Amino acid sequence: MIYIKLFISFLQIGLFSIGGGYAALPLIKEQIVDINGWLTLQEFTDLVTIAEMTPGPIAINSASFVGNQIAGILGSIVSTIGCVTPSFIIVLILAWFYFRYKKLNIVQGILQGIRPTVVALIGSAGMSILSLAFWNTKGITLNLEDINVVAVILFAAALFVLRKWKPSPIFIMLGTGLIGIIVYHQW
Repeated sequence: MIYIKLFISFLQIGLFSIGGGYAALPLIKEQIVDINGWLTLQEFTDLVTIAEMTPGPIAINSASFVGNQIAGILGSIVSTIGCVTPSFIIVLILAWFYFRYKKLNIVQGILQGIRPTVVALIGSAGMSILSLAFWNTKGITLNLEDINVVAVILFAAALFVLRKWKPSPIFIMLGTGLIGIIVYHQW
């Protein structure tokens, strides 16, 4: 039954996505695109964009969106519950342990050790999205004809503006979205 499959897939995402939404992106991609084939890689990239722009955590937004695409409103609810269940249980357990043992050096060492792993997961997700944006579904190649020059210019300009003037990322997304509409003529 599709509801059980949605629940289990997003339960796994919720269980193993330590470090927040960006760290969960590789896991979400694996479940949605690679294992179950619910979305294509292009649709997944669009999903990440939509999940980024809407309020709330990326994993929850992804669960709601994919569940709705696959099995309607009930699928959305089942996917979302599957995604939040592990976090709810784990946070309750960890809160109890933390308040009981927070002064122990081993607890502080564990927290210090998790940080580099989270950074690596975020970097992996970023590289996947960057590869898709610059080279589309062809993958990274050295052939200059395969590079989406408009995407590279938009990325460089957005990065420059973000670093130089530090505006809200929302303005950057709106601006690059409008430029994308104009350049690609997709009204």
